Amino acid sequence: MSKTWTEAAAAVCGPDGPFALVTEDVLGVPTKVFATAPPSLRSLFDVARMRGDQDYIVYEDEQYTFSQVTAQIDAVGAMLVERYGVTKGDRVAIAMRNYPEWITSYAAITSVGAIAVLLNAWWTQDEMRYGLENSGAKVLIADRERVDRVEPLLADLPDLTVIAVRVEGDVPAGVDKFEEVLPTGAPLPDVEIDTDDDATILYTSGTTGNPKGAVSTHRAIISALLAFACRAAINREMGIDDTLDKSSADDPEYPPCSILTVPLFHVTGCVPVMLGSFISGSKLVIMYKWDPERALQLIERERVTQFVGVPTMSWDMLESPNFEKYDTSSLKAVGGGGAPAPPELVKRIEGNFSRGRPTIGYGMTETNAYGPGNAGDDYMSHPTSTGRVVPAVEMRVTDPDGKVLPQGDTGEIWFKGPNLIRGYWNNPDATAETLVDGWLRSGDIGRIDDDGFVYLVDRAKDMVLRGGENVYSAEVEAAMYEHPDVYEAAVFGVPHERLGEEVVAAVLPKPGRTIDVAALQAFVGERLAPFKVPSKIEVHTESLPRNAAGKILKRELRDAMAGENA
Repeated sequence: MSKTWTEAAAAVCGPDGPFALVTEDVLGVPTKVFATAPPSLRSLFDVARMRGDQDYIVYEDEQYTFSQVTAQIDAVGAMLVERYGVTKGDRVAIAMRNYPEWITSYAAITSVGAIAVLLNAWWTQDEMRYGLENSGAKVLIADRERVDRVEPLLADLPDLTVIAVRVEGDVPAGVDKFEEVLPTGAPLPDVEIDTDDDATILYTSGTTGNPKGAVSTHRAIISALLAFACRAAINREMGIDDTLDKSSADDPEYPPCSILTVPLFHVTGCVPVMLGSFISGSKLVIMYKWDPERALQLIERERVTQFVGVPTMSWDMLESPNFEKYDTSSLKAVGGGGAPAPPELVKRIEGNFSRGRPTIGYGMTETNAYGPGNAGDDYMSHPTSTGRVVPAVEMRVTDPDGKVLPQGDTGEIWFKGPNLIRGYWNNPDATAETLVDGWLRSGDIGRIDDDGFVYLVDRAKDMVLRGGENVYSAEVEAAMYEHPDVYEAAVFGVPHERLGEEVVAAVLPKPGRTIDVAALQAFVGERLAPFKVPSKIEVHTESLPRNAAGKILKRELRDAMAGENA
């Protein structure tokens, strides 16, 4: 007889279970942690060494074994320490598209006790400047496009060393070519790393002003990985054979293989997909850029078993006119997170993949991507829920004053667990606002039912979730207000079938001025990454609607614009 979720969780996380929990002091807060967690990411990568000549990375027509990858990790670590003087706690930034060198750089940085600063490769020059200056990065490892983007900044960043990856031809003065300075065959330097040492900084857009650098420790990242694996173990204990993280050791026809469709600088691509492949021994197929036709080709060619992306990507594959021509029978799980999945998409995944079951997860940069997850039969019976969390992670719902609400009531969702960030880099005010007595305020509105299923209702933050990218309205509005013709601006999201939401804006010109929409979009595009530029701008002739306190009524504007698009 199958066990209930509660029974299965007790068996898996109990004293004799594979994911036994104990309580430890984590940065001053008593926290439930996994008893057998590796102490650091370096220890995690050491496990991968035992996989030897097993295939690991496939990038286009390039293939690398675990031995080749770990050898490059060692060489990059030696290069950073011995050539560039990187020491424990130094920040080393990565800015590139999804190349194999992104992975080896990340692993090397964290293995020598430095902090990997994961810069958004879509950022503009000014955004890049902010990330490098705010983090105090000592070294930047970047590809050609990003090197060209930061070249004009180098005179103002005299202490920054730049290493260029996969470049042909000349590089700017003072920039080193990766292959020319890499000490191939060098051993990884010995460094003592504590489990609560800082490991990464990922930048998240702020509701006001500049992005915030979310800092995760080694413990936090490893705890998130183990939480994903724990959820899979609980599902197996329940007799469910449709989870995102299911080991395929008992299925030799389809050994575990994941496809990387999302950027590595996002927490989903970095933690559950990339690091998850290290911990599970799964082959990792890297796409040069998202293209549904190419994804279907790679799924067939490499016999991919796990597809993790934002819901728009599942839509794109299903909408491909050639979908039926490709063999997708190897897929076991199709889904991901980053945005709510429409119930219709859940049905289409279930009905159109022969073995692949739908999955969804709700996590944040601040939770290292881990949160409630839903899959298979549970997802079909609860298609609007993002699922449940494992016992290592606690969730609660509060009113605006932080008072815990009864089960089933709607309010702000809070998280607690060993997977949380320790705070924001050099930003104590934002840290104090988000982290309260060991709990993390998500800014999302939702409820938790009697069976532990979590339902997201709305966002407390003024944010648009566009195809998995967080776009904070205040940041876009600030850029629009720099335009000399703009008097009032309101940025918000409206529903979009493929992206989930698209960024739109309502503006009022200054008296006697007119607004050229295309010119305003270009103006914003010079200051912010392309995904933040409103796809539609509605020009008003009267002041934007406001409430008694003078706040612009974005919901009214949103409803009107959504109605026009219906």
